[in-house]
Amino acid sequence: MLKICLLLICVCGAAPAIAQQVDAPEPQPGTISGTVVDVNDGIVPGATVALDGPRPEEHRVTTANDNGFFEFHNVKAETPYHVTISADGFVNWTSPTIILNPGQVVFLTGSKLTITGAAASVTVFSSPHEIAAEQVRIEEKQRVLGIIPNFYVVYDHKPAPLTMKLKFSLALKADTDPVTFLGVGFLAGINQAANTPDYGQGAKGYGQRMGALYANGFTDIMIGGAILPSLLHQDPRYFYLGTGTTMSRALYALSSPFICRGDTGRWQPNYSSIGGDLASGAISNAYYPSTNRGPGLVFANAAITTAGRMANGLIQEFVLRKFTPSAKDQN
Repeated sequence: MLKICLLLICVCGAAPAIAQQVDAPEPQPGTISGTVVDVNDGIVPGATVALDGPRPEEHRVTTANDNGFFEFHNVKAETPYHVTISADGFVNWTSPTIILNPGQVVFLTGSKLTITGAAASVTVFSSPHEIAAEQVRIEEKQRVLGIIPNFYVVYDHKPAPLTMKLKFSLALKADTDPVTFLGVGFLAGINQAANTPDYGQGAKGYGQRMGALYANGFTDIMIGGAILPSLLHQDPRYFYLGTGTTMSRALYALSSPFICRGDTGRWQPNYSSIGGDLASGAISNAYYPSTNRGPGLVFANAAITTAGRMANGLIQEFVLRKFTPSAKDQN
């Protein structure tokens, strides 16, 4: 009888603990979200995002929206998960192990997709305009030795045509870059030493030379790099060749001031470049000293600019890519 009583006491004492163990609520689930971007911080809409736990039945899939955003609700706490992101043209990305605390909301960071083949240009977008905008954004980061602007060269072998807005944006970017002003100041110093044009000496003469040089460059880029290319549907950029014999590449580079790529992708006479050089030279008659004005100024400035473009083509084709860090990994 004593044994029976002791057994009942043990069972009664253990019952609350057993009931408590059975009735204990599961930890509150959490949320995992994030934004899918590429290595240049451009959003990647439509990417496939998979969430995987320790059991196959915990596999879940969603699609990033137009802003690259994704979200998983009701994710079990205290359970190891991995997130895998995939998109056409990109290398798959898998997160480290994620274990949520009860009720925790985690915004996933570091999910930057690398383009297949380690290319530095984006080619996976829904429209040519978006492709062109991304390519221009990459070009605006191109700097020789990481300092000198190298915006007007295309290393991508599948370039998209520029919209009018992008042509003006690229021209304005080049005209207003701080290094542009430093370069103008340096050339003004050389002209000051040579006493040309006839502005005289002193601070006033230097300021006038600097203003004239900047005006020359500004009008040339805006007219030859934005206005005329928009009207004539031509592309003002230099398209890096990179293949062929040295002679063929040299001839290609030297012809760049005279032959350009149209917005259709076909090669045609470079009316934009030639017209921009002549128009800039004509406008310079408005601010050059009277002793330097006339048709000679127009054609002299145009000839100098054209010769500079030919030299720039050679340098672009054979030298500058090696010293432009962001261009080295492009296909």
